[in-house]
Amino acid sequence: MAEGVGPLVRRSSLRQQIADALRDEIITGRLQAGRHFTVKQIAETYGVSATPVREALVDLSAQGLLEVEQHRGFQVRQFTAEDFRTLTDARTLVVNAAFRRLAEHGMGDLPDDAIASVRRRAEAAARAARAGVLDVLIGCDLRFWGELSAMGGNPHLSEFLDRVRTQAWIYAVPHLRSLPDLAGVCWAGHVELVDAVAARDTAEALRLTKEHHTHTRALIEKLAPAHP
Repeated sequence: MAEGVGPLVRRSSLRQQIADALRDEIITGRLQAGRHFTVKQIAETYGVSATPVREALVDLSAQGLLEVEQHRGFQVRQFTAEDFRTLTDARTLVVNAAFRRLAEHGMGDLPDDAIASVRRRAEAAARAARAGVLDVLIGCDLRFWGELSAMGGNPHLSEFLDRVRTQAWIYAVPHLRSLPDLAGVCWAGHVELVDAVAARDTAEALRLTKEHHTHTRALIEKLAPAHP
């Protein structure tokens, strides 16, 4: 049995590596919305066989990042302004509901090491936002919210929030890149939010979540008219 496991594990790992690389290309806008490509093109780009590429592209399609074009290949999904509004509404509603549930049942004991890890993510995200380093901000922000939501102990909630936050970033990035200087433009309240959670201050956590929602929506809706 052991002899048959190795190739499967390597293929699975390669599949995940390709999916992660393409996901990063899509989120940061290097693979732009509406871009068409085939399995063969991606396989040649990465110098691998078609099978793990096809599997990775199917995974990304399931995450809502790609659309399958029958007999043609794949296309990077194009999100609209309405998509962005509904995505940001959805993530805010879910996060608020999670904080309110914690308030009703008590925040409970949050492990110090988990709080410390999330705070490190928060500090990195806030630094990137203040400096205007968009690619770094995207990665730090996604990891921050991923770890923060995971503290609630519900993996389905974490998976949903990662999905909608990723899709919202995909819509927002091209608009943000239209600005000559992003320093101090994006929301940078990550550390304050961690402090509120650590202090079991649900009201402050809800206020900061609302602040994030309002700031982000206003910023992108201001930029969006230049990029239909």
